[in-house]
Amino acid sequence: MMEELDRVINFNSDEYYMREALKLAAKAFEAGEVPVGAVVVQSGKVIARAHNQVEQLKDATAHAEMIAITQAASSVGDWRLQECTLYVTKEPCPMCAGAAVLSRVRRIVFGVKDEKMGGAGGALNITHNSQFNHQIEVVSGLLKQEALALLQSFFEKQRQKSQS
Repeated sequence: MMEELDRVINFNSDEYYMREALKLAAKAFEAGEVPVGAVVVQSGKVIARAHNQVEQLKDATAHAEMIAITQAASSVGDWRLQECTLYVTKEPCPMCAGAAVLSRVRRIVFGVKDEKMGGAGGALNITHNSQFNHQIEVVSGLLKQEALALLQSFFEKQRQKSQS
Protein backbone atom coordinates (compact mmCIF):
# COMPACT_ATOMS: atom_id res chain seq x y z
CA MET A 1 0.00 0.00 0.00
CA MET A 2 2.80 2.45 0.91
CA GLU A 3 4.53 1.71 -2.41
CA GLU A 4 1.36 2.70 -4.26
CA LEU A 5 1.14 5.93 -2.27
CA ASP A 6 4.76 6.77 -3.11
CA ARG A 7 3.96 6.41 -6.79
CA VAL A 8 1.02 8.80 -6.46
CA ILE A 9 2.92 11.35 -4.35
CA ASN A 10 6.56 11.53 -5.38
CA PHE A 11 8.18 13.35 -2.47
CA ASN A 12 11.31 13.94 -4.54
CA SER A 13 9.60 15.65 -7.45
CA ASP A 14 9.82 19.31 -8.36
CA GLU A 15 6.03 19.47 -8.47
CA TYR A 16 5.69 18.24 -4.88
CA TYR A 17 8.04 20.94 -3.57
CA MET A 18 6.44 23.63 -5.70
CA ARG A 19 3.08 22.70 -4.19
CA GLU A 20 4.67 23.22 -0.77
CA ALA A 21 5.79 26.69 -1.92
CA LEU A 22 2.25 27.40 -3.16
CA LYS A 23 0.88 26.58 0.31
CA LEU A 24 3.24 29.18 1.74
CA ALA A 25 2.21 31.70 -0.91
CA ALA A 26 -1.41 31.18 0.20
CA LYS A 27 -0.32 31.97 3.79
CA ALA A 28 1.24 35.20 2.53
CA PHE A 29 -2.01 36.05 0.72
CA GLU A 30 -3.98 35.52 3.93
CA ALA A 31 -1.55 37.79 5.79
CA GLY A 32 -1.97 40.59 3.23
CA GLU A 33 1.45 40.02 1.68
CA VAL A 34 2.22 39.56 -2.01
CA PRO A 35 1.62 35.81 -2.32
CA VAL A 36 5.07 34.37 -2.84
CA GLY A 37 6.26 31.22 -1.11
CA ALA A 38 9.69 29.59 -1.12
CA VAL A 39 11.08 26.22 -0.08
CA VAL A 40 14.71 25.12 0.00
CA VAL A 41 15.39 21.41 -0.47
CA GLN A 42 18.60 19.50 0.11
CA SER A 43 18.90 15.75 -0.54
CA GLY A 44 15.13 15.37 -0.78
CA LYS A 45 14.48 17.12 2.53
CA VAL A 46 12.88 20.53 3.05
CA ILE A 47 15.39 22.52 5.11
CA ALA A 48 13.69 25.93 4.88
CA ARG A 49 10.28 27.36 4.10
CA ALA A 50 9.10 30.95 4.04
CA HIS A 51 6.64 33.40 2.55
CA ASN A 52 6.82 37.13 1.92
CA GLN A 53 6.80 39.19 5.11
CA VAL A 54 7.61 42.64 3.76
CA GLU A 55 4.51 44.31 5.20
CA GLN A 56 4.56 42.41 8.48
CA LEU A 57 8.22 43.15 9.20
CA LYS A 58 8.25 46.56 7.47
CA ASP A 59 11.37 45.34 5.67
CA ALA A 60 11.84 45.57 1.90
CA THR A 61 14.28 42.64 2.04
CA ALA A 62 11.82 40.25 3.74
CA HIS A 63 11.10 38.37 0.52
CA ALA A 64 10.26 34.68 0.77
CA GLU A 65 13.51 33.72 -0.97
CA MET A 66 15.72 35.82 1.32
CA ILE A 67 14.12 34.40 4.45
CA ALA A 68 14.33 30.85 3.10
CA ILE A 69 17.99 31.24 2.09
CA THR A 70 18.83 32.51 5.59
CA GLN A 71 16.96 29.61 7.19
CA ALA A 72 18.66 27.10 4.88
CA ALA A 73 22.13 28.45 5.71
CA SER A 74 21.32 28.12 9.39
CA SER A 75 20.03 24.58 8.85
CA VAL A 76 23.17 23.36 7.05
CA GLY A 77 25.58 25.42 9.14
CA ASP A 78 27.16 27.08 6.13
CA TRP A 79 26.40 29.97 3.79
CA ARG A 80 27.13 27.72 0.82
CA LEU A 81 23.98 25.97 -0.39
CA GLN A 82 25.65 24.08 -3.25
CA GLU A 83 23.46 21.00 -3.07
CA CYS A 84 20.21 22.90 -2.63
CA THR A 85 17.25 23.71 -4.84
CA LEU A 86 15.17 26.84 -4.22
CA TYR A 87 11.51 26.44 -5.17
CA VAL A 88 9.63 29.72 -5.43
CA THR A 89 6.22 30.57 -6.81
CA LYS A 90 7.36 33.72 -8.67
CA GLU A 91 10.63 34.44 -10.40
CA PRO A 92 13.12 35.87 -7.91
CA CYS A 93 13.77 39.61 -8.11
CA PRO A 94 17.36 40.81 -8.70
CA MET A 95 18.03 40.97 -4.94
CA CYS A 96 16.84 37.41 -4.37
CA ALA A 97 18.52 36.04 -7.50
CA GLY A 98 21.74 37.71 -6.37
CA ALA A 99 21.44 36.15 -2.92
CA ALA A 100 20.89 32.74 -4.53
CA VAL A 101 24.02 33.19 -6.67
CA LEU A 102 26.08 34.36 -3.69
CA SER A 103 24.90 31.42 -1.58
CA ARG A 104 25.75 28.99 -4.42
CA VAL A 105 22.24 27.54 -4.77
CA ARG A 106 22.43 24.77 -7.39
CA ARG A 107 18.93 25.13 -8.89
CA ILE A 108 16.00 27.52 -8.84
CA VAL A 109 12.58 26.23 -9.85
CA PHE A 110 9.85 28.85 -10.13
CA GLY A 111 6.29 29.21 -11.34
CA VAL A 112 5.53 32.64 -12.78
CA LYS A 113 8.02 34.65 -14.83
CA ASP A 114 8.39 38.34 -13.94
CA GLU A 115 9.23 40.33 -17.07
CA LYS A 116 9.42 43.64 -15.15
CA MET A 117 11.45 42.69 -12.07
CA GLY A 118 12.68 39.12 -12.53
CA GLY A 119 16.33 38.37 -11.92
CA ALA A 120 16.41 34.83 -13.31
CA GLY A 121 15.77 35.54 -16.97
CA GLY A 122 12.83 37.97 -16.82
CA ALA A 123 14.09 41.57 -16.71
CA LEU A 124 17.66 40.53 -15.86
CA ASN A 125 19.57 37.28 -15.96
CA ILE A 126 21.64 37.34 -12.78
CA THR A 127 21.53 33.57 -12.43
CA HIS A 128 23.43 33.04 -15.70
CA ASN A 129 25.85 35.97 -15.73
CA SER A 130 29.15 34.60 -17.02
CA GLN A 131 31.06 37.28 -15.09
CA PHE A 132 30.01 35.65 -11.82
CA ASN A 133 31.85 32.64 -10.46
CA HIS A 134 28.58 30.72 -10.03
CA GLN A 135 25.63 30.18 -12.34
CA ILE A 136 22.36 28.52 -11.36
CA GLU A 137 20.30 26.00 -13.27
CA VAL A 138 16.85 27.56 -13.68
CA VAL A 139 13.55 25.82 -14.38
CA SER A 140 10.62 28.14 -15.03
CA GLY A 141 6.90 27.69 -15.51
CA LEU A 142 6.28 24.87 -13.02
CA LEU A 143 2.66 25.12 -11.79
CA LYS A 144 2.58 28.52 -13.44
CA GLN A 145 -1.23 28.71 -13.66
CA GLU A 146 -1.71 28.05 -9.94
CA ALA A 147 0.89 30.63 -8.96
CA LEU A 148 -0.45 33.16 -11.45
CA ALA A 149 -4.04 32.72 -10.25
CA LEU A 150 -2.95 33.44 -6.67
CA LEU A 151 -1.06 36.58 -7.70
CA GLN A 152 -3.89 37.85 -9.90
CA SER A 153 -6.43 37.26 -7.15
CA PHE A 154 -4.27 39.14 -4.65
CA PHE A 155 -3.77 42.17 -6.89
CA GLU A 156 -7.45 42.24 -7.86
CA LYS A 157 -8.30 42.33 -4.15
CA GLN A 158 -5.80 45.17 -3.66
CA ARG A 159 -7.36 47.16 -6.51
CA GLN A 160 -10.83 46.68 -5.02
CA LYS A 161 -9.60 47.92 -1.62
CA SER A 162 -8.06 51.05 -3.14
CA GLN A 163 -11.27 51.86 -5.04
CA SER A 164 -13.47 51.74 -1.93
